[in-house]
Amino acid sequence: MVFLPDTTWILVLPALFFAMWAQGRVRQAYQRFSRVPARVGLTGAQVARRLLDSAGLYDIPVEMTPGELTDHFDPRKRIVRLSPSVYQGTSLAALGIAAHETGHALQHDEGYVPLAFRNHIFPVAYLGSQLAFPLFFIGFIFGSGALAGLMDIGILLFSFAIIFQLVTLPVEFNASRRAIALLTTNGYLAHEEVGPAKEVLSAAALTYVAAVAVAVTQLLRLLILRGRRD
Repeated sequence: MVFLPDTTWILVLPALFFAMWAQGRVRQAYQRFSRVPARVGLTGAQVARRLLDSAGLYDIPVEMTPGELTDHFDPRKRIVRLSPSVYQGTSLAALGIAAHETGHALQHDEGYVPLAFRNHIFPVAYLGSQLAFPLFFIGFIFGSGALAGLMDIGILLFSFAIIFQLVTLPVEFNASRRAIALLTTNGYLAHEEVGPAKEVLSAAALTYVAAVAVAVTQLLRLLILRGRRD
């Protein structure tokens, strides 16, 4: 039997549309406020460096990484990496994103529990995201007897990927709250600049919510397909 797309895709489509909308919104917010310079006149790299230093994290470097919206904190190497437009930029978007990644560095230093848990399950979650669907559909298409168990293994592995994404939500929301607090209490944002910075970070957070929605509906789809083989 050859597997073809079926009606269970209807379950996933709304989440996929939501994900596309969220991606469009974050790019729109980023492009809009990357054109608005912050009054403080500092680059994202300078703000990240100052925030790290004020927290005593002098040993965490701030580096530039290629691409757009590729900003992240690497917990293994303990490095804040900023895209060129954030690293060199002086816009409200650049400062908000730089402070957000600094927030992740602070989470790591403080042993923030959701971040620590996410880092621990990452290897299994990554394995699940790579192998879950191939294993499931091998079992679904060719499975009989022992091979049918591949469907259950695929579902189990994909569940770890969903847990990873669910734990990512509080990690990202907390980093955004930290970012705004850091920027305001240290005087890097004027009162009227807080709203735009929040808008950029809120739009970015929606992409993580959308990722969870897509993953959960995909899991539901796998469970329905699994039930059809019983």
